[in-house]
Amino acid sequence: MAGNSKKAVIAALVANGGIALAKFVGFGFTRSSSMLAESVHSVADTGNQALLLFGGQQAEKEATERHPFGYGRERYFWSFVVAIVLFALGALFALYEGEEKIRSPHEPESPGWAFAVLSIAIVMETFSFRTALLEGKRIRAVNGEAGGWLEFIRRSKEPEIAVVLLEDFGAIIGLVLAFLGVTLAVTVDPIWDGIGTLAIGFLLAVLSVVLMVEMKSLLIGESASPADADVIREVLLAGEDVDRVIHMRTMHLGPEELLVAAKVQFRKDFTAAELVVAIDEAEDRVRSTLSKVGPIYLEPDFYSLPTRV
Repeated sequence: MAGNSKKAVIAALVANGGIALAKFVGFGFTRSSSMLAESVHSVADTGNQALLLFGGQQAEKEATERHPFGYGRERYFWSFVVAIVLFALGALFALYEGEEKIRSPHEPESPGWAFAVLSIAIVMETFSFRTALLEGKRIRAVNGEAGGWLEFIRRSKEPEIAVVLLEDFGAIIGLVLAFLGVTLAVTVDPIWDGIGTLAIGFLLAVLSVVLMVEMKSLLIGESASPADADVIREVLLAGEDVDRVIHMRTMHLGPEELLVAAKVQFRKDFTAAELVVAIDEAEDRVRSTLSKVGPIYLEPDFYSLPTRV
């Protein structure tokens, strides 16, 4: 895991751990279902950051005979587990608790505690969210990416940043919903505490499904970004012996490692020894230009037009 990504995860871990403790204290005084749902939400988030750190550690293991391309996708797997935990522990619990409180509503006790805890939590979550945003901006600048944040989350190959961004965003919205739920439960009708809890549950369910979809795509295997693919083609063609890149396939073995396989047409006939040298030079050019490129497999071939039927 890159240093700055790890920094964002640790910031979220510390913030969520402190927030979870504060929320449970608030729930102990208020008995509010919104506070309880938010407490469980923060526990899930804290555990999720620990899973992300564990995944990053596992991804650093050396390649083995059984796993010759290494363990980079451990980061994708554990991010997928995070999405499941967020759904099972956060969303389903909040939906259950909200339905129970709507059936048997009661006004929160000592609401001042709830407002104080939620206010502190919003400040701490905003700090964590800001850290993730800054790291996201850095990654976008390095990769030359444009577009909005949703596009960044959809295209990002670093799962930790996508997870932390969505979790922190959901946490801030969830805190606002809890704040509204407690306020309306005290001033209007106790049933609003349950409604606020249900809203938190639906929010977490949506975020977890988004994460599942994105992590599934990475687990299956995503290609290089269009910008990186263009760079690889250009560098291959920059060699004086390369005439054409017939076709190319790329796949992320991890956030910072690309596998490249291509059929290449060379400009002249080579002896076997000369062909080996030309291929090695082409591979060196690619790796020296794009450091994230790992294994490269180049197959010499001749281009031919597709046969018409």
